[in-house]
Amino acid sequence: MKRILFPTDFSEVASNAFVHALEFAKIVQGELILLHTFELPVFDNQFFPENFMVIYDSLELSQFKMFKEEISKLRAIAEERHLDKIKMTHRLMDGDLLSNIKKAIKEDKIDFVVMGTSGVTGWEAFFVGSNAGSAIIGIDVPMLCIPLEAKFKKIETIGFTTRFRNKDKKALKTILDIAEKTKAKVKCLYVRTSDSDVSKDTIEEWEAEFMEKRIEFFIITSDEIKETILDFVLYKDIDVLTMLTYKRGFFEGLFKPSFTKKVATNFDIPILAIPID
Repeated sequence: MKRILFPTDFSEVASNAFVHALEFAKIVQGELILLHTFELPVFDNQFFPENFMVIYDSLELSQFKMFKEEISKLRAIAEERHLDKIKMTHRLMDGDLLSNIKKAIKEDKIDFVVMGTSGVTGWEAFFVGSNAGSAIIGIDVPMLCIPLEAKFKKIETIGFTTRFRNKDKKALKTILDIAEKTKAKVKCLYVRTSDSDVSKDTIEEWEAEFMEKRIEFFIITSDEIKETILDFVLYKDIDVLTMLTYKRGFFEGLFKPSFTKKVATNFDIPILAIPID
């Protein structure tokens, strides 16, 4: 059974992503591990010599009480969607979010992470800020990122950007496994730039190897890679975009508000980021 880590701060963004996490768990026949992290403030115990630990105990207890209340709300969401049979366990951890995600991935043998991000500005904070150059590049399992505007809908078309490298095939096989379970089509995009080094023979080998699968390949010549990817998402009705985490800088540029506002009003589909070995 696949194990899916769902970090949550119990915000509207996280509640929306929780629906995606439930549905994803249903697709891959997995279980959810809900993670909430909090950071205790730093006190100088020379000023609180007697009640120093009392302060920390009180803060931890308040977090625990809130955690219990919010978990019941998430279980209610699962019941409403008739997904309450999906196994859910919980972790409440003190400390830095990224460190705790990595720790939970290792200790709980996590296969996927599902996490919410708050729209365009959230994407920038997530991918560019201290936690994300942080998360997207620092995590070694596939991560499904859900913007607030992305309401769950049945996955019918999965987009995949590729450079036709051998290591891309492993990721493509993961995507095909998901596509088979959802009966979705996979549309692969290669943006051929003026300095591209992929030969025609390589592309034909890929097309022959995956001919029996539900895959369609698109080769588009352009030096505007980001604009081409976003056009591809919009005009090919992509429901989930899958990308390999080659470079942090690419994600930074792709989701900065100054760029996305020029190209699309709403970039509101989930992204499945798959790490490169």
